[in-house]
Amino acid sequence: MDTAAILAPLVSGGVIGLILGLVGGGGSILAVPLLVYGVGVASPHAAIGTAAVAVSVNALASLIGHARAGRVKWRCAGVFAVSGMIGAGIGAELGKAVDGKRLLVLFGLLMIGVGVSMLRKRRTADAPDVRLTRQSAAMLLPRLVPIGLGVGLAAGFFGIGGGFLIVPGLILATAMPLPYAIGTSLFVVSALGLTTATSYAVSGLVDWPITGLLVAGGVGGTVAGIALGRILGTRKGLLERGFAAVVIGVGGYVMASSL
Repeated sequence: MDTAAILAPLVSGGVIGLILGLVGGGGSILAVPLLVYGVGVASPHAAIGTAAVAVSVNALASLIGHARAGRVKWRCAGVFAVSGMIGAGIGAELGKAVDGKRLLVLFGLLMIGVGVSMLRKRRTADAPDVRLTRQSAAMLLPRLVPIGLGVGLAAGFFGIGGGFLIVPGLILATAMPLPYAIGTSLFVVSALGLTTATSYAVSGLVDWPITGLLVAGGVGGTVAGIALGRILGTRKGLLERGFAAVVIGVGGYVMASSL
């Protein structure tokens, strides 16, 4: 590898990690476009497999800090993750069967839709003490299972961690506050990413040297993002709107380039 070939995935990993640390998720949606257009991975399927490995590792690294702060609802995360892993396994197989250019067009559409949804005001969550118990199972399970399955299908099909879908999905299912949804989502992101990554790795669609560089860059980016997030904590709404605009813009570029 020459210097440019090393720097491109390192910087891309740093960008993914920075966004993950700064807004608590969403960096994975930029991973595939960065790999295709920034790093130069020729195959969209190889980009998806490589991104899935890197995203799952970075999510695990971020999960540690949230778990130490007590912001992970483990039982809700477990049910959501199991449902999502089933969906991700199905979605990954479907994604591999779709033509690469068509997959990128669909991915661009998803990015635009997600970006627009992020601009909408979220309903204020009001159940910080929500827990999955025998008493609450009858109410929570019928919400957690189908939402988790649907998110997993999308995550596996497009090779993304799905944090931007998991966070609102958890809030919709349980009404947990946003900080808890972010922490809990990282467990699910790592589980879904691992499922998708395994499927693509078995098919030989993971570039391991690039994966290593992405992870290395992502660790540094995550640390920087968390630190910057503390400084800009009072302007989180502005950060989220800015990220939504980036997602919409990149989605439009991906669609235009693929068409």
